[in-house]
Amino acid sequence: YFRIGGVAADLPDGFVQKVRQFTSHFPKRVDEYETLLTENPIWMERAVGVGVLSREEAIAMGASGPMARGSGLALDVRKTNPYSSYDHFDFEIPVFQAGDVYSRYLVRMEEMRQSTRIIDQVLDHLPQGPYLAEAPRLVPPPKERTLSEIEALIHHFILYEEGLRPPVGEVYVCVESPRGEMGYYLVSDGSPRPYRLKIRPPAFVNLESLATMARGRLLADLIAILSSVDIVLAEIDR
Repeated sequence: YFRIGGVAADLPDGFVQKVRQFTSHFPKRVDEYETLLTENPIWMERAVGVGVLSREEAIAMGASGPMARGSGLALDVRKTNPYSSYDHFDFEIPVFQAGDVYSRYLVRMEEMRQSTRIIDQVLDHLPQGPYLAEAPRLVPPPKERTLSEIEALIHHFILYEEGLRPPVGEVYVCVESPRGEMGYYLVSDGSPRPYRLKIRPPAFVNLESLATMARGRLLADLIAILSSVDIVLAEIDR
């Protein structure tokens, strides 16, 4: 959906209203989940003091996202290196100190509330205007134009045949994904193809701390520990 120059399509009719309906009732759902879990003795027995990752260990292993914030690190790219419009939004970064499964759970519970705050602010300031930039060297024309305008068809053909040609150099760009820092390191030699591209997925980095968190624990604890890392298999496949 997201692409160079904008997005693939405009918001459908009624989208804003439906999102507002969701954000109006979702915090109540989070409260219900907390009532069921946060002080539940069975859940606390399986989570408190389990899978501990200290602040120093989190730093040494490059942890990010809820993994880092559950270990006392106030790291969030949206705050430390704001991008898009995040510097205009009012939201908090939840941080807990124990570094265990329970702390990571608490981080995620509060992040759901903070995400709802951000969404409401986005809707309040959603701008009008085109959803795709008019930049012929970077952005293909809408498909409907390629079916009726020869210039648009030529523009489309040239852009996809020759591709983008970034200037010679290198760049690292990261965003705050639900699991932590998602980064892209790109080296360009001026051609349409990257000279080098490295993707830094947060789950791949965070998973490296599994052995540290599992040391001395029961095999049954691995279920809770691994779940608290919240891996995505596509990120860790190598």
